[in-house]
Amino acid sequence: MTVKIEKQDKNMVKLDIEIDTDTAMKEYSKSCKRLAQRVNIPGFRKGKAPRNVIEKFVGIEAIQRDALDYMLPGIFAQAIRENNLNIITEPYLESYKFELGKPVEIVAKMELKPEVKIEQYKDLEVDVEEFKNPEDAMDKELKSLAEKYATLEPVINRETTDKDIVLMDFEGMANGEPIKGGSSKNYMLDLGNSNFIPGFAEQLVGKKIGEEFTIDVKFPDEYHDEKLKGQPAQFKIKINEIKEKIVPEINDELAKKVGPFKTIEDLKADIQKYLDNTANAENEKRKSNKIFETVLSKITVDVQDSMINREAQALLDEFKQKIQASGVEWDKVVEKEGHEKIWEELRVEALNRIKNSLLISEIAKLENIQVTASDIEQKLNELASMYGTDRSLILKEIQKNATLIQSLSQQALSQKVTKFLIDNNKFNFVKSEK
Repeated sequence: MTVKIEKQDKNMVKLDIEIDTDTAMKEYSKSCKRLAQRVNIPGFRKGKAPRNVIEKFVGIEAIQRDALDYMLPGIFAQAIRENNLNIITEPYLESYKFELGKPVEIVAKMELKPEVKIEQYKDLEVDVEEFKNPEDAMDKELKSLAEKYATLEPVINRETTDKDIVLMDFEGMANGEPIKGGSSKNYMLDLGNSNFIPGFAEQLVGKKIGEEFTIDVKFPDEYHDEKLKGQPAQFKIKINEIKEKIVPEINDELAKKVGPFKTIEDLKADIQKYLDNTANAENEKRKSNKIFETVLSKITVDVQDSMINREAQALLDEFKQKIQASGVEWDKVVEKEGHEKIWEELRVEALNRIKNSLLISEIAKLENIQVTASDIEQKLNELASMYGTDRSLILKEIQKNATLIQSLSQQALSQKVTKFLIDNNKFNFVKSEK
């Protein structure tokens, strides 16, 4: 067997392969015997028909193709190994010439992993916009905690205000018909934080317990239900109860309710620790993003369209699943955004992902950064902790889906390369422009 390698544009490789006559005919004979075992030929026991009968019954071309199917995987593997080809797709047969008694000529192609040239990835000095907690962060956290411990007290002797919570019956009509899902009994609505149609909650202010009335509203023009977009509607309302939210004072008593704190100062110290950790985590994330952005701007790589399209298609499939899982029709999204716009945006994201992945792989190779068994162990423990399950269950899922272990390995490698870049470059925090 002889193999000629020709590198072409866009990381494609052409293989001109010639299989000698003896090897080809031996494989052809083996295929005759295999196929003879699979077919029933009148007048012959299975597998006992002579070659000329099998050729006539099955067809010479089918036998040749079967022989190629058995030969090619080993031939491709040998060519890849001997020529040290870093492929990203399975080789595919472009053409072949198979004549009995002559050498077999094969033309195949495969895609190579794009070569990455990095100008510099160490000893860089990078400016990073520093994240700082807002000055009122502590007050917001305390108010949020107080809200969680708020109580609802019944109101009897006054009308509703825009800060109250009401329990009501309602029934909606639009275009002379009841609105699907537009009615309920004893529904609780926070008038100050309503996600109902604009103007709905506002018309419930100034009402008394037991009062029955009708309000007029209009559905938004961008409403998800086509039948109701921009349509006027009427709702019959009955107020059953009025409740006032009583938010506790921010003091030692609240601190004791929240956790193992004796005073409000203890609680504040714990919140400050949380805020500091959040800021540190955000700044580490910004350092990571900035160094990758900086190094990516210093690489040269030619990514083929076929590779971008495959990644974009994977992103498109993920996007469709998320949209459909949210209850929105995919066709409606395409109609609104346009397929071409969606596809081009996904191609941009796909190219960024590919470049990022290639960069991680190249730095790992240059610096001999490898994923160890203990790295995988750590990722498994993280998954078990994240989902609150036993590690053995995670292992069972991985055994069912081999791609999961590849994903964990890639995550671990990305984290190790990220740490290397952060440890080997200098970062200057600068004031955020936002």
